[in-house]
Amino acid sequence: MSSKEQMAGSAESQARLAELSSAITVLQSAKPPFVPEGAEGMTIRVDYPPGNPGLPPHRHSGPAFGYVLEGEMLFELEGEPERVIRAGETFWEPGGEVIHYQDGNNRTDAWSRFIVTMFCAPGQPMVTLVDDEELVQRRHLRAPRPGA
Repeated sequence: MSSKEQMAGSAESQARLAELSSAITVLQSAKPPFVPEGAEGMTIRVDYPPGNPGLPPHRHSGPAFGYVLEGEMLFELEGEPERVIRAGETFWEPGGEVIHYQDGNNRTDAWSRFIVTMFCAPGQPMVTLVDDEELVQRRHLRAPRPGA
């Protein structure tokens, strides 16, 4: 292939890239959190029926990034106020010691479905439940909640 043909291919590639760029919408941008060396990645879909409270307080050994496909999720991380994340919105958490308090379905009349990509430290589970004793010890780190 001549250098002229290589340049033409390069120009074609550049044009294609520019064309595809207009098809991309950034939904979430975050400073890269710590990902443990040798981490394993996993993408899951979670389907909660109406009113399902979700997992009890837990943590992940590495960061997690998610996207709500349908419905609404009540989301709460340690140190942040609870909030509702609706279909088409994203969320993330740094993992490590941060407690994930809530991920339940915020609706009593519809399903909640979301996708999460998690990174897990080697030799550790993707999800670790937090016991009542630790919740009491870390109570001061939880943001105030309406009605609580």
